[in-house]
Amino acid sequence: MSKNIDPNKLDLEERVVTVNRVAKVVKGGRRFRFAALVVVGDKNGHVGFGTGKAQEVPEAIKKAVDDAKKNLISVPIVGTTIPHEIHGQYGSGNVLLKPATEGTGVISGGPVRAILELAGVGDILTKSLGSNTPINMIRATLNGLSNLKRAEDVAKLRGKSVEELLG
Repeated sequence: MSKNIDPNKLDLEERVVTVNRVAKVVKGGRRFRFAALVVVGDKNGHVGFGTGKAQEVPEAIKKAVDDAKKNLISVPIVGTTIPHEIHGQYGSGNVLLKPATEGTGVISGGPVRAILELAGVGDILTKSLGSNTPINMIRATLNGLSNLKRAEDVAKLRGKSVEELLG
């Protein structure tokens, strides 16, 4: 996922999305552990997520943060929104991301909101279609964000100017 983004050079902020208690049934009863899902971002176009599991909650969160820093992606942002509409998919999680005019704000629910706010997207409309499992929603959102392209990049790729491209 990561395109060699150095987490040490960024001022990353972290947000815990979910903490889940998981149990393993053994002869003497149940053994509990905690699984944490964390999103990190610098509010300037870099975002990533990670998971961690441990016997204590703070330890699980710390592991998740370390994992998230290894999986950073950069998000193209035009003004305060995204360049174009896109569907992000992962498993049965499907998230529609739609650019919005300035002043709209982040219209989104749950895990998707955490990602978009930490990525630095200020105005966007989203709709979750399909699975509402937090990890699948996050992966679908990151899939959508990583597939976004700026008009300049597409124009350069095709050897045209942005004006030619947009007609």
